[in-house]
Amino acid sequence: MLSVPTNSVSGINAFMPPRRTLMGPGPSDVYPEVLAAQARPTIGHLDPLFVAMMDELKSLIQYAFQTNNEMTLAVSAPGSAGMETCFVNLVEPGEKVIVCRNGVFGERMRQNVERVGATAVVVDNEWGEPVSVSAVEAALNANPDAKFLAFVHAETSTGALSDAKSLCALAQQHDCISIVDAVTSLGGVELRVDEWGIDAIYSGSQKCLSCVPGISPVSFSAKAVEKIKSRKTPVQSWFLDQTLVMGYWGNKDTGAKRSYHHTAPVNALYALHESLRLLANEGLENAWKRHQDMHQILRDGLEQLGLTFVVDETCRLPQLNAVYIPEGVDDAAVRQQLLNTYNLEIGAGLGALAGKAWRIGLMGFGARRENVALCLRALDEVLN
Repeated sequence: MLSVPTNSVSGINAFMPPRRTLMGPGPSDVYPEVLAAQARPTIGHLDPLFVAMMDELKSLIQYAFQTNNEMTLAVSAPGSAGMETCFVNLVEPGEKVIVCRNGVFGERMRQNVERVGATAVVVDNEWGEPVSVSAVEAALNANPDAKFLAFVHAETSTGALSDAKSLCALAQQHDCISIVDAVTSLGGVELRVDEWGIDAIYSGSQKCLSCVPGISPVSFSAKAVEKIKSRKTPVQSWFLDQTLVMGYWGNKDTGAKRSYHHTAPVNALYALHESLRLLANEGLENAWKRHQDMHQILRDGLEQLGLTFVVDETCRLPQLNAVYIPEGVDDAAVRQQLLNTYNLEIGAGLGALAGKAWRIGLMGFGARRENVALCLRALDEVLN
């Protein structure tokens, strides 16, 4: 008979994390109101009151994305699942996808394409550079049978911002469906799904929305929905199959009864509702401007410390600042000292920038003057 080691678990105390200032690539500092919202009483995921809240949440996501897409919802999983949701629902085996790769997350797109049995035609750019519009145009011209164009709007591994408006215009010209990663851009920089003609887009709750991690807002255009409905093969993921999930989120205008699909993360959706409500109260344009204003203050301070940016200012994300580590400085030791002495987290480099750069986040609730001041003072003291 199996012996349960009760002695090894009976003395475990409640986990009480310290209060950190999160200035890495995510998660970001969570709004106090969002933390409070998550602690509200749990009700059933088919309770009429919760269903009404889901309708409001859908409207708030539509506002954040600037879209009227009917198929707009929150995937009950993090941004990586939002990415997979787009690829497994839209792309079928044997189809061709132009994939733009200028960092870690463009490479993840490529892997998603290949896992569904499709063909990825990769357009590469150097790390720290935006996606080249001219290179994408050349790839589309060379591959007239391509069905999709996939790219990362805000590359979290480098801090580079790509021209989503121009890239989606190219996709439309070549009758391609665009798939856009907006995990780090949503709420932090200009993003207009309908105006720019974006067909499928996904994001995450833990970046510029300053919500708890674990939820992925997504939206699909009418063109993308038609592609999903006309599939010749079943979606390879049951949980992420949007033909099933559509009935769960429902359409309040038709009055159709919601069908059970899965038990929604009720309290996490309370949190997302509150974070998006705060964003709507601030106003999207005001939020975009606040991120830019705080970036400029941080930029001036970092340059005074002798730090140089990975990304050129013309295509630099205000909410994700990648700077080169000075020669002779111990990357891990500095980050550990910031954490231990100042309760301040900044991010390490990722992929090709591992050990070469730090990634300093200014996202959502974290994009405020006191965070910038703390970061600059702490870095100054640790480096000098």
